[in-house]
Amino acid sequence: MNPPRTDARRRHDPQTRGFASDNYAGAHPEVMAALALANGGHQVAYGEDDYTEHLQSVVRSHFGGSAQAFPVFNGTGANVVALQALTDRWGAVICAESAHINVDECGAPERVGGLKLLTVPTPHGKLTPELIDREAYGWDDEHRAMPQVVSITQNTELGTVYTPDEIRAICDHAHERGMKVHLDGARIANAAAALDVPMRAFTNAVGVDVLSYGGTKNGMLFGEAVIVLDPDTARHMKHLRKLSMQLASKMRFVSVQLEAMLAKDLWLRNARHANAMARRLAEAVETIDGVEIVHPVQANAVFARLPHDVGERLQKRFRFYFWDESAGEVRWMCSFDTQEADVDAFVAALREEMGR
Repeated sequence: MNPPRTDARRRHDPQTRGFASDNYAGAHPEVMAALALANGGHQVAYGEDDYTEHLQSVVRSHFGGSAQAFPVFNGTGANVVALQALTDRWGAVICAESAHINVDECGAPERVGGLKLLTVPTPHGKLTPELIDREAYGWDDEHRAMPQVVSITQNTELGTVYTPDEIRAICDHAHERGMKVHLDGARIANAAAALDVPMRAFTNAVGVDVLSYGGTKNGMLFGEAVIVLDPDTARHMKHLRKLSMQLASKMRFVSVQLEAMLAKDLWLRNARHANAMARRLAEAVETIDGVEIVHPVQANAVFARLPHDVGERLQKRFRFYFWDESAGEVRWMCSFDTQEADVDAFVAALREEMGR
């Protein structure tokens, strides 16, 4: 039989890589192979397929026997569904001012989830019990949204990592005040690789109630998951996922990707490599006069300050974003497919532009 004809043409150079976002990377070949494996024939829709069922045991091997996984389309959807599961209609979420749910989700937690965000300025993007207490009050005040959840990001939007003890302190503090804890794990694999601990060490083992598991930034084609660690929270998750427009009809194609990442060590291999490339980049940048690294480099992100005109010229050669354009701060992200040669070429270009 002849293969089916297609009019599709490659419209990009697959050798081109930049430092703008780990979302720019393609899908890992092992993920693509898993998608092909799940294709063909019929499977029950809306999550009653064999792949989604098997995913549950894989997730429990990482996050404990009570963990339940609810695959969704994307990270914003995961966060909205997770936060709705933890809040009443009058509830509020305490988070860092720099949190993705506050800065980069177009108001979705508030507009779609119907909750209030109570934000706190933080050093390097990390909350502490003391910082949480700036907004953790007024539970009986009908004039104020009720603080019901603390949301942290691991690793943070500024590339820093919470230790298990730091998250345990946050969970204990929140639970003592009757609040739940949500962990936005868009780059959870990078954090585990940086800490050299299993993901359970800073999630179910220290008291996190619900987490958003991120796979797209670590090599999946699409899809994330809400992972519920507190059994009482799971009662209405199916309804919340559906009303939030995050229920995939052909869910097997999300679940099989998550299985490909988690069943063995692909999640960890990819994260370790991305982190190593960020360290290589940071170590080289530190030798260039006039360029300052502004946050600790602990995962796969490098935040730096450099002259604005240098940044603009460099952007014409490599894709990356200004983080705070007025301050000349930029963000450089490394991915699972970033190569040493990519880092070295970027550093050489930066050194050249700084010398002009």
